[in-house]
Amino acid sequence: MARRQARRALTKVVDEEFTVRCKSGSTGIFREEVYQDGDGRVVKYNLAFIHHGLCRKDHGRVLGYDNAHGIHERHWRGISQVVAFRNYKSTFDRFIRELEALKEEA
Repeated sequence: MARRQARRALTKVVDEEFTVRCKSGSTGIFREEVYQDGDGRVVKYNLAFIHHGLCRKDHGRVLGYDNAHGIHERHWRGISQVVAFRNYKSTFDRFIRELEALKEEA
């Protein structure tokens, strides 16, 4: 019961999706979802860069970070690996740095 109540207390504070133009002129999709608990802590998140020209696996997700399965994962061209998590801001900053490099490749 307590777990069910905790889920209800989550608030989606970010829900963004927009087109990203790459160096070649091709486009990908940037997605960000962030949920906070009642104390303002980020407890659930999903960051993704989707570009079907770079990756056909994992529904086109070239790069992503999330904790959808209760662990912090990095998704890279269809392969996921567990990563250390310090805080959401550092994860977001890492994602953006990697996305900027991908935009040069695509």
